[in-house]
Amino acid sequence: MELLHNTVKASGFVEAEERLENDRYTLTLRNPGQEAVELEEVSAMFSVDCGLADAFFLNGFQSWTYSPERTRKQYDAAMRYVPKALDRRFGLSQYGDGYFADAVYRKDLRQGYKKGYSYAYIRRCGTYSLFASLAEDTGFTRIVINPTEESVLFKKDCHHRFLQPGEAFTGLDLIFPVGEENAVFDAWFEAMGVKALPAEPKIGYTSWYNCYQNISEAQILRDLEGMRTLPVKPHIFQIDDGYEPFVGDWLTVNAEKFPNGLEPIIRKILDDGYQAGIWLAPFVAEKDSALYLDHPDWFQYKDGERIYTGVNWSGHYALDPYNPQVRDYIRKSIEHFKAMGVTLFKLDFLYAACMSSRPDKTRGEIMADSMDFLRELCGDCQILGCGVPLASAFGRVEYCRIGPDMSLDFDDKLFMRWLHNERPSTLHTQRNTVYRRQLDGRAFRNDPDVFLLREENTTLSDEQKHTLAVVNALFGSVLFASDDFGQYDEKKRRLFAALCALQGAKVLAVENGPITKKLRTVTVTYQSDGAEKQIVLEI
Repeated sequence: MELLHNTVKASGFVEAEERLENDRYTLTLRNPGQEAVELEEVSAMFSVDCGLADAFFLNGFQSWTYSPERTRKQYDAAMRYVPKALDRRFGLSQYGDGYFADAVYRKDLRQGYKKGYSYAYIRRCGTYSLFASLAEDTGFTRIVINPTEESVLFKKDCHHRFLQPGEAFTGLDLIFPVGEENAVFDAWFEAMGVKALPAEPKIGYTSWYNCYQNISEAQILRDLEGMRTLPVKPHIFQIDDGYEPFVGDWLTVNAEKFPNGLEPIIRKILDDGYQAGIWLAPFVAEKDSALYLDHPDWFQYKDGERIYTGVNWSGHYALDPYNPQVRDYIRKSIEHFKAMGVTLFKLDFLYAACMSSRPDKTRGEIMADSMDFLRELCGDCQILGCGVPLASAFGRVEYCRIGPDMSLDFDDKLFMRWLHNERPSTLHTQRNTVYRRQLDGRAFRNDPDVFLLREENTTLSDEQKHTLAVVNALFGSVLFASDDFGQYDEKKRRLFAALCALQGAKVLAVENGPITKKLRTVTVTYQSDGAEKQIVLEI
């Protein structure tokens, strides 16, 4: 790769030290003056070879962002036809980078522009050209590939970051290894100095995808009893959203749904020999919550308004992760569940922590600080991160979601397909599971979201359910279902056991078929029970 140019713009003079050696490029800034200097842009553009038959992958902004391989001409059309008034009303852009990143215009997209964050690759048959950042903790690195001009742009999200007198700042630190898949990803993580936290693959249950928020004490106890009928004993029973009165009010329960509280249920989960898990969204609160109504000073603000983070529930807003009272409240919430015996925390909507930058912190710095804070609070308990910019979770959580929520319809409702890249979609999540597979065991244990075997309360076909389950078992380390196991017949129980066994398989090779607008073929070679096997999947 040849450096074409770099750009450093600031309100005053900054020293820029640039180094390009072998497959690594660094751009370090320093303020030599006596007054603070505001950064406006830090970027570098390189030439890159883009073949007609190459496959392009660019990592999306956060866990849920759709991140497939694409052809040279394919582009991301999400939100391109959504009226701005509708976007503002429902906060659709708030889930991803649309609320802060430079726009990529429709005419550019039609030329094949592709954008992502933290890492990307171009695959030519079995050779990977990886472009990856080593310094996401100083600010997110946006990557834009232009196949027509054969260029790749790296741009630091550092607008409005002030450098104090004498302060040094890593603007860009990039690595460009080329070679076999495992070799290039090993090289990246070795250069970062990041290792996944010790954690074993898990099998378990979550309440979300059968009842969503409509859970109750009776339903949870029913599903816990149903776990006993499985031929393989799962590790985790995780209670998801719906136990709290409103999102943000973590220290109380909905008394109508859980008249005896959560403590007796968690005690029973532990008595039955399972690890107890709980869902929280520590950096958001919905509009109807007591937290939102009672503590307006706990939130992030922009132009005098609380920062909206999405349309879920009654609409939710971003808490300020540096506010001492917010930090104390999150600490109390974690300790509250620890005291009950919870040892797995599914922490969701984490992107909300970095909705706004600060004069002394980029969004990347804020997200890194926030993840370090959660790691400190949870201690020896395990974290399943979700809705988080992935690089901020590297080496900080045991498990992490790497795709959007699966949907009970294969690609969700028709009107939803025009919306944001973070929307629920079974099609999207199984592709993310395949194309983000390299993170598993290097950054954390990958959570591909759940599979379903039931017939009721879903329109997924038997083939779609089977493909989703096999993809999750082969490429993920968290194998969760969201069914009433007590309703499984013998055939489903045998299939559940087979999926649990498949989770222990070692993937040896992935051969990608042609990339099409519809389903694409992936041939997976894997080793299981001492034998080499092969399966063809349509994802």
